[in-house]
Amino acid sequence: MHKLDDLDMKLLYELTKDGSISVPNLSKKMGINASVLYSRIKRLTKKKIIKRFTVLVDEAQLGIAVKATIGINRDPKLKDAIHKQLFQTAEIVSISEVTGRFDIMVGVHAESLEQLHTIVIEKIGKIEGIQSTETFVELQKTDKEPSYLISK
Repeated sequence: MHKLDDLDMKLLYELTKDGSISVPNLSKKMGINASVLYSRIKRLTKKKIIKRFTVLVDEAQLGIAVKATIGINRDPKLKDAIHKQLFQTAEIVSISEVTGRFDIMVGVHAESLEQLHTIVIEKIGKIEGIQSTETFVELQKTDKEPSYLISK
């Protein structure tokens, strides 16, 4: 675990709000010399605290109207083969092995409930070793900032 000071935390907070902000503009906003910010960003990236800079896409504008999480129970002997087939399914955006009543939780994006049904029945349900599934359709999502990023 890396020790981060208040400036590092404020910098991370600002970058999570807008990763495309220029360092000169960030410098003005934070009241910190730009060369200090450049070196801090470089150090945080080198330490892999900042893993990457990315774009947040409005998925609804791409036709993704339904998001769901699917709990899956599987044959443990076929774990690797199942994982490989799930990973190759285009509509699956995340795969997590979990504790609790499911072995795996997968995130799925679909254009409609009908397409989600097809994904669950025709794609996931037909994978050898899948024993059962339970689908949770996202009705509404509210993202919360991680507590470590809340500016003090």
